[in-house]
Amino acid sequence: MIIGIPKEIMHEEARVAAIPETVKKMVADGLTVLFEKGAGLGAFYPDELYVEAGAQIIEDCEEIFAKADVILKVKEPQFNTKKNKHEIDMMHAGQYIITFIHPAAPVNHEMVKNMASKGIIGLTLDGIPRISRAQSMDALSSMSTCAGYKGMLMGASDIAKFMPLIGTAVGMIKPANVFVIGTGVAGLRAVATAKSLGAQVFSADIRPEANEQAASLGAKIVDTGIPKEIAVAPDGKHAMKLSDEWLAKERANISEAVKNADIIFCSALLQGEMAPVLLTDEMVASMRPGSAIVDISIDQGGNCAITSAGIKDVKHGVTIEGIKNIPGQLPTSSTWMFAHNIYNLLKYLNHGGKIELDRNDEIVKGILVTIGGELVHQGARNAMGL
Repeated sequence: MIIGIPKEIMHEEARVAAIPETVKKMVADGLTVLFEKGAGLGAFYPDELYVEAGAQIIEDCEEIFAKADVILKVKEPQFNTKKNKHEIDMMHAGQYIITFIHPAAPVNHEMVKNMASKGIIGLTLDGIPRISRAQSMDALSSMSTCAGYKGMLMGASDIAKFMPLIGTAVGMIKPANVFVIGTGVAGLRAVATAKSLGAQVFSADIRPEANEQAASLGAKIVDTGIPKEIAVAPDGKHAMKLSDEWLAKERANISEAVKNADIIFCSALLQGEMAPVLLTDEMVASMRPGSAIVDISIDQGGNCAITSAGIKDVKHGVTIEGIKNIPGQLPTSSTWMFAHNIYNLLKYLNHGGKIELDRNDEIVKGILVTIGGELVHQGARNAMGL
């Protein structure tokens, strides 16, 4: 089996899908690894280390896409401006791709449909279930840790005031108010980071257990008013998709915290679904000028209705971060975690030198997007109205 690792082409994306350590493991497993020249430089892994690990360095990414049985990437397939063609158009039927596809996000719908029509087998890392045997493959949690930390630093840099309580010769300056919406892995890291910077931290989550964890880190909990039986999925971990009526109630209950926040950190996600819209245009307009929103859920549509995907801009005097690759701004740490996650998944799926998908397996069911020319990912189908 030939594994292809192309260089990431998303703007300012410095991560790569493999490090020399995981390449060495792949080679030891009997796999051939084709690695695009310079693909690891952004994360400070030079080509020589990949050669020492047993990879073949390839200059032309098209050769990698043409020869590989399995493509490993960090971000979903993109349009390659240097080649003047989409990465999907360099791939072929029966080829596997393992990456963050985010198939439910509207911006990726056309790409996912093309993936299906070409007979490509798409496996998305954002579908890894939160179960004990899949923890070592859970790249979403790994990247969420990075996004929670770095995203809060971005918010602190964007606002027009200090984060901590500051004593000066002319009086005391109050600490910034930080409101974290969604306290999963990223949100909890954001709470901890904001607390370490001296901010006054509030948080909200529709899951009682998530609120308990946030409170243990020092956050003051904002009650969303959503009953547990409506809020929590049968697995006891994930948030359920709310009806429009319950979403409206949640927005109303968090509106005061939104108005008083200097930084709002948005990380409320639904597994395999579009992120819930929890901040409307009117709610953003109620915030003080000079405040900031960091919407790390933008890969799945965003929690803020007016976040611009992929960029940072200012609306109603509020800086809104819609950057899609925040973990890429911590390239060494994030690449180290991601490379191990994706290798562990590859090893799980590798049976005697070929990928085998058990459609009844919980992990496979969670990650499978396209196969046999069909789009099978339910969250994407729901988002497309299929």
